[in-house]
Amino acid sequence: MADFVLLYGGGSMPETEAEQAAVMKAWDDWYKELGSAIKDGGNPFTPAAKTIEKDGSVRDGGQAPLTGYTILTAGSLEEATVLAKGSPVLAGGGSVSVHETFEVM
Repeated sequence: MADFVLLYGGGSMPETEAEQAAVMKAWDDWYKELGSAIKDGGNPFTPAAKTIEKDGSVRDGGQAPLTGYTILTAGSLEEATVLAKGSPVLAGGGSVSVHETFEVM
């Protein structure tokens, strides 16, 4: 088993309270479906970000329009990708990038 970071990009924000409730229910349902595969449910990102370049200079903005993350445990990159296909961010027009990670410290 390995850990995989799901990075979310883009997607729309719900405007009404009813839309917000529906989106939160979709995330809750998906997390229940994932069960013990969830290592860290993650959080959304705010638009505020800074990027530090190799020369030490700093610029406003992130490396990509990232909007949040989740960490899963799965048997392979392919399995994690199948699990990621259920992410509610996709229904909002966003995308999911799946990256294997490992402990080094």
